[in-house]
Amino acid sequence: MPCAYIIVDMQVSDPEQYKQYMAAAPAAVKAAGGEYLVRGGRHAVMEGDWQPTRIAMLRFPSLEAAQTFYDAELYRAARAKRAGATAFFNMVVVEGVDAPV
Repeated sequence: MPCAYIIVDMQVSDPEQYKQYMAAAPAAVKAAGGEYLVRGGRHAVMEGDWQPTRIAMLRFPSLEAAQTFYDAELYRAARAKRAGATAFFNMVVVEGVDAPV
C-alpha cells in the first residue's frame, strides 16, 4: 500500500497564535502514524506562477491514515487553535506511488 502525503501552503498572519497550533499539531500527526517531512524552511519556485508562503509536508502510512488524522479529535483541537492565525491555509492529500522493492 502506498504512503500518502499531505501538502500545505499557508500564510501565517498571527505568529503568536500560530505557535499554539505548532505546539498541538505534532501529537495529532504522531497519533495517526504520520511524520513531518517539511515544516517551513527555505524554498524556491523552480517553475510556474505559484508563490507559496510557508509549506509543510507530512507523510502517512496510507491515504486512510491521513484522512483519519484530519478527522481525529486531536487534530480538530489543533485546528481550533489555528483559527484566525492564518490568512489562508490550503491542504491537500495525495497518494504516493507504490514503488517496486
